[in-house]
Amino acid sequence: MMRQPDAIKQTDDDLSKSERTRSSILAAAARLFRNEGYYATTMRDIAQVSGIEAGSIYYHFQSKDQILSEVLDLGVRQLYEKVCDIVRPTKDRSKDFRETFALLIETHLTYLLTESDFTSANIRNYPMLSDEARAPHRELRASYAGVWSDFLNEAKRSGQLRSDISVTVIRQFILSAMNWTVEWYDVDRYPVSILAERMSKLILDGMCSRRVVDTERLKAVPAISVKTPESFGKAEKTRAEILRAAACMLRENGYKATTLRQIAEEADMKAGSVYYHFKSKEAIVDEVLNAGLHDLLSGVSAAVQEFKAPYDHHTRIATAIWTHLDFLFKASEFTSANIRSYGMLPNHFRKRHGGIRHEYGRLWDRILREAQEDDAIRSDIKIVPLRQVMLGALNWTVEWFDPNKAGEEGYLSLPEFSGMLVKLLLEGICDRQNTTCAERAEAC
Repeated sequence: MMRQPDAIKQTDDDLSKSERTRSSILAAAARLFRNEGYYATTMRDIAQVSGIEAGSIYYHFQSKDQILSEVLDLGVRQLYEKVCDIVRPTKDRSKDFRETFALLIETHLTYLLTESDFTSANIRNYPMLSDEARAPHRELRASYAGVWSDFLNEAKRSGQLRSDISVTVIRQFILSAMNWTVEWYDVDRYPVSILAERMSKLILDGMCSRRVVDTERLKAVPAISVKTPESFGKAEKTRAEILRAAACMLRENGYKATTLRQIAEEADMKAGSVYYHFKSKEAIVDEVLNAGLHDLLSGVSAAVQEFKAPYDHHTRIATAIWTHLDFLFKASEFTSANIRSYGMLPNHFRKRHGGIRHEYGRLWDRILREAQEDDAIRSDIKIVPLRQVMLGALNWTVEWFDPNKAGEEGYLSLPEFSGMLVKLLLEGICDRQNTTCAERAEAC
């Protein structure tokens, strides 16, 4: 009988050790999923990073899928609980909208970029998962979106939020701008607090220097078509079909989950026949990614070249935005494949295509800088962060907007959707008509 307390203590110690090991495995998995991607990470990798024998990991988890599910849950749950704590005290206190909004932005970005590998792993991997893998997490993600919707609806009721765009679109726009930062923001160079402050101001008040922009006259321009060289020979046609099939697979599954066999099946040919045209999957992906970036650069360049100085800067910017979105959703399957798979691409792929990405960034920087020099864009905005946040908000739309549902109840056409994003980027989410000059000056 005297030994019973020691036995109980030993059991508690063993349980504590088991829990610590389990937590260590989850932390290691989150870090690997964040940096390498779910499909590129093996159970052996997770065991090695967590400091245990490869076989021992199965004592705590049955499979990598189980680990992923817990990582995804923790990634949203931690953020959800924190955001709930921020929003709850502000109920019925509309005067705190801007301050609370800025805090929400900083909290989301902090968890995403520095505080939690779990949150970052969730954002980077969720879009590439199957419907089956996503299903258990939809309710919690919807709850997190609901907190934002409640907060924004309250702001709209109090006259602080613009009333001509739905809260759903505004919420998605905000979360899109933040979520894409995992692909470009360097936390070692600048604190997240600086990014949060700049992003908050841009989202609230837009990029334009004037309080009200005549966005109604900014009508969508006809899409700039990319001329694809005709394939005259049978081999050329087959090669082009393989590339189109690969773009489709990349867009739907991401780089790691796309196989040569899948590409061949999509192209309606035998897997071995692919090697007659391409030596490897990497060679196919390389051409798809390159084509997507060249299409986008060529299309937007052609669209803005239609303008002659002195520029109508707001129309010029709006045209570039419309064209960018047109390539994401309609004009080039290669562009959408590039954007959707970018987050999980190996570093050597990113480096190979870094030059053209920087060229596209410089095109936008020139458009925005010339607008700022002519006082069409606020002078307090830094051009490069503006471009990065803006393109991030546009690029992330591939994860939630579906132009094929246009005409169904509650769904927008691509021109309607693009027009709303133009308004939000130029004017911001606030009701400018009801924003006093003092408030605007203080916000800037």
